[in-house]
Amino acid sequence: MRVLDFSRILAGPYLTMLYGDLGAKVIKVERAEGDDTRRWGPPFAQGEATYFWGANRNKHSIVLDLKNHDDRALALELAETADVVVENFRPGVMDRLGLGYEDILKTNPGVVFCSISAFGDSPAAADLAGYDLLVQAVGGLMSITGTDESGPIKVGVALVDVLASLHAAVGVLAALRHRDATGEGQRVEVTLLQALLASLTNQATAYLGTGESPARIGNQHPSIAPYQTLRAADGEVALACGNDRQFQNLCRVLGLEGVGTSEEFGTNSARVVNRAALIEHIEEVTAELTASEVIDRLTGAGVPVGPVNDIAEAFATAAIYGLEPRIDITAGDRTVPQVTSPMRLSRTPVRYYLPPPRLPAAHGEEGPNA
Repeated sequence: MRVLDFSRILAGPYLTMLYGDLGAKVIKVERAEGDDTRRWGPPFAQGEATYFWGANRNKHSIVLDLKNHDDRALALELAETADVVVENFRPGVMDRLGLGYEDILKTNPGVVFCSISAFGDSPAAADLAGYDLLVQAVGGLMSITGTDESGPIKVGVALVDVLASLHAAVGVLAALRHRDATGEGQRVEVTLLQALLASLTNQATAYLGTGESPARIGNQHPSIAPYQTLRAADGEVALACGNDRQFQNLCRVLGLEGVGTSEEFGTNSARVVNRAALIEHIEEVTAELTASEVIDRLTGAGVPVGPVNDIAEAFATAAIYGLEPRIDITAGDRTVPQVTSPMRLSRTPVRYYLPPPRLPAAHGEEGPNA
């Protein structure tokens, strides 16, 4: 599969990286200055922005000035043989450049043309900028993240871009399946806002079902208790008690049998209503134990619990579990560390053959890892 990638920042590049992992040949089209994220730092490593590394492995790079007639003609020529074209410019930009879906369709009727935008192409939305922070704010995610004391908080990674990438990936694969059956390509459109609203899942349907917007509750769960972080003597642990059996086991190993059998906490609904009192009972015990002691006791009783890791500890934990979370990709004089793909395919495994490309030095030339 050939993928022509006009996208930049994160949502589009993450999508095309997934296809590169799965065996597609991805050609990344960049302007002379390169993708914006090449300059997004610190942190830098080997003189390169680590942000760019996060979404651009397994790609070739070509520099084209899409406002230049000859470069634009070359881009259109590349699009003629592409199975998939991906772009995340503001709506209408590719059409004005003569590289929109209808333009490419004339010579490539089987093309799957994927557009990712922030808010869609209606007159009210088409000119709005689409950075992840803005969509987290506009789309309600910040309103349910944080506490009353902290106020609205963004998630610690550009999560909406990644969610949009994953929805777009599914849409493109469905369109390719249709193309394989009929020979017809089609346009696939995903907006960051709709991807976020769909991904709010239970919080979104809570609003739709009741007419009331959910509130911020920090690390607690709106519908389950106890399901949150708990104080230990030397830090915090994360507890995910999802049913009555697990709750009874928790009470047993923490010496809280009276709490477990009380009417006030006997069912999940009662525990949610009386959450503050319940957590006070539990933390009277856990605050006297180290985090490892809490985890050992609860894990031994079949209660889901775990440490609150930093990212280094998270990688170490994944390695302990045999998940091989890191791979180093070497090409020429460069070795770039990468997070491994979570996809495990028994017959067509993910491949790691190109590190994120250096920016080519001249128009029309591919980078050193091409």
